[in-house]
Amino acid sequence: MKNIEEINNAHIKKILAKKKIPEFFAGDTIKVGVRIVEGKRERIQYFEGVCIAKKNRDINSAFTVRKISFGEGVERTFALYSPIIGSIKVIRSGKVKRAKLYYLRDRKGKSARILEKIKKSIGVDVSEQITEDENKKEVDVVENKSKVDVKKEDSKKENLIKDDNTVEKTGLKKKELKKDKK
Repeated sequence: MKNIEEINNAHIKKILAKKKIPEFFAGDTIKVGVRIVEGKRERIQYFEGVCIAKKNRDINSAFTVRKISFGEGVERTFALYSPIIGSIKVIRSGKVKRAKLYYLRDRKGKSARILEKIKKSIGVDVSEQITEDENKKEVDVVENKSKVDVKKEDSKKENLIKDDNTVEKTGLKKKELKKDKK
């Protein structure tokens, strides 16, 4: 005979096969698409706010979203695997030290702000190119170019810049050209 936990896990796998649920935590600003049935028609209404609590209990998992609407705080608790949830999208990740953010209920304005968690990238893209020259293998590391590097290369490509007096300068920017005129 199947255990209740096994039945719940089977239902969760079935639900996750149909829709994708992103990983989010308390403090994240999320946008929940809620299915609303009005007579014969069905539509999706979005509820965007800060996730103040998340409870992970298999099929009974739930999360609470809080938003300020016309100066009043509105909270709504959703079952994570409920069929009324059409989509969940993480707008920004918050940097908090607690699992439950119930203290936000008492706060308004700037004191209710949450710092944003910034995901850092190291800026190095590693790609392996294996070439065999006399039984030797070489691995190349290609650095990921940022926008600043690309702009510098574009300015280097335009080596000759002509100003109003048709004097050729190499590698100078417009500000430097104006200084040279004076």
